[in-house]
Amino acid sequence: MKLNGGSLSLLLLLVAGMGACQSTKKSTEINLTLKRELDSLDVVDQRYRKLFVGGPGMEVKFDSVARATGIPPEQVGPYLSQRMVTQDSLNIKRVGQIIGQYGYPGKTLVGEPTNEVALLVIQHSTRIPRYLKLVEQEAAKGEVPFYLYARMLDRHLMYQNQAQLYGTQGCSYGVLNPRTGQRETVSFIWPIEDAGRVNERRKKAGFDSTVEENSLRLGIPYKPLTLAEALRIKQASEASSR
Repeated sequence: MKLNGGSLSLLLLLVAGMGACQSTKKSTEINLTLKRELDSLDVVDQRYRKLFVGGPGMEVKFDSVARATGIPPEQVGPYLSQRMVTQDSLNIKRVGQIIGQYGYPGKTLVGEPTNEVALLVIQHSTRIPRYLKLVEQEAAKGEVPFYLYARMLDRHLMYQNQAQLYGTQGCSYGVLNPRTGQRETVSFIWPIEDAGRVNERRKKAGFDSTVEENSLRLGIPYKPLTLAEALRIKQASEASSR
């Protein structure tokens, strides 16, 4: 078949168009191998954390661990904490490798809810400062839920001794009671910048609860503290543990 110049140009455009469509389709396919790996990482990330969930069942879980490992019940907490820290270190190392190879594994690459796994691993590591900007960018693109970025930002601010924005972070410190001479645990929601408008920010960020409701979920009655008050408690705890 003989093609004139116009027909040949149209044919070339159609072929080019088919290639572009195929390329676009391929780029939006879920990476199932990576998805399975991240889903497995999620299970490992939660393995020890589930044992620390409060309530009447926690003592039973600790007793079971004591029997299985042959260690005294009072040593179960430190034992699990150390195992968790070790596992977190391995997890963040692998997530760092994944990000280096693929970029952040978001919704487009691994689907939902697997797109949250790398973020949670980062949240449980010391590398939040390294990845915070990346997570913010991914949240802005819709690759991860914005409220998870907000939670990470709050944790970063708390670690930097700054007021948080969304009221997601609670903390507990052991302090010496000057009246009794006994060490006591003081728990509170870390101070919030412009606390009077925090629930507006939470709603806009996608949270399904108020700061007061979230505090109850954490088992900490909500009582606003200034940053100066919180830092005094933290400093007193550090001083009494030396």
